[in-house]
Amino acid sequence: MQEGKSVEVTDADFEQQVLQSQIPVLVDFWAEWCGPCRMSGPVIEKMAEQYEGKLKVCKVNVDEHRDSAMKAGVTSIPMLNIYKDGQVVDQMIGVTPNFEADLKKKIDLHM
Repeated sequence: MQEGKSVEVTDADFEQQVLQSQIPVLVDFWAEWCGPCRMSGPVIEKMAEQYEGKLKVCKVNVDEHRDSAMKAGVTSIPMLNIYKDGQVVDQMIGVTPNFEADLKKKIDLHM
């Protein structure tokens, strides 16, 4: 895992990277064509830096890794799931006006 950076996750390694993680995981389900996803991207990377060592930040491209997206129940993107011990414990869909602060609140609840 690159320190302070998000990890690209595939269908092949979703279980190992996310569900079997020893620390909480923030998963960003996104796509290249999604405007709000591009807006949220820099904030997601910032979270990877700020929570380095305490939170794993992963990105799943829903166009390339449909199985993972389907299993997670993705119906709208960006969709951010927080996993703890292999289970979804929180979720955020879309980009809110106070996206960074709102996301930090959700992350902090599960740290």
